[in-house]
Amino acid sequence: MEVNVVNVSGKETGAKVQLSESVFGIEPNDHAIYLDVKQFLANQRQGTHKSKQRNEIAGSTRKLYKQKGTGGARAGSVKSPLFNGGGRVFGPQPRDYTFKLNKKLKALARKSALSYKAKDSSIVVVEDFTFDAVKTKSYVQFTTDLNAGDVRTLLVLGAANNNVYLSSRNLKKTKVIVADQLNTYDVLNAGKLILTTGALKTLEEALAK
Repeated sequence: MEVNVVNVSGKETGAKVQLSESVFGIEPNDHAIYLDVKQFLANQRQGTHKSKQRNEIAGSTRKLYKQKGTGGARAGSVKSPLFNGGGRVFGPQPRDYTFKLNKKLKALARKSALSYKAKDSSIVVVEDFTFDAVKTKSYVQFTTDLNAGDVRTLLVLGAANNNVYLSSRNLKKTKVIVADQLNTYDVLNAGKLILTTGALKTLEEALAK
């Protein structure tokens, strides 16, 4: 698949790049995408949820009623789960939600997501660029020139660029990452995928193996 390269102003440079068929033209594997997205979201969970059990509640351990003769059910201390303020039965405990996936499966999921974007013509290749200063206005103009001002965008850079990243940080519908940080979830969540020429080269070298 051939794509025209544009500059930071959204104008065609006359150059064209050929997207690798082994990365952007495969038959997408939906199950691989599902597993990779599931892992990504699971890894974001802190797992710090916690409820107090009976032995962690502050309160008297004195038996509330006589064993017999009250006409009601036998009850222990105020820390019993039967009472308001008592311990919780089978409540959530801290845990680790992360799990591992095979590297080849993760690569397949990324290539599948990129192939979906290529089929939808949602990929824009732009020359490597930078901003002279940190200005949100500059990034807004950049996405507007690419006709992507109203959609969620993912800009993938070949190398870290602090001015570009900081200029985009206050915008809700945009995200800037380096090619090494590319993940399936962000690709699918973006309405338009913007790749710099440096990022494109890095991705094809990493995923074409």
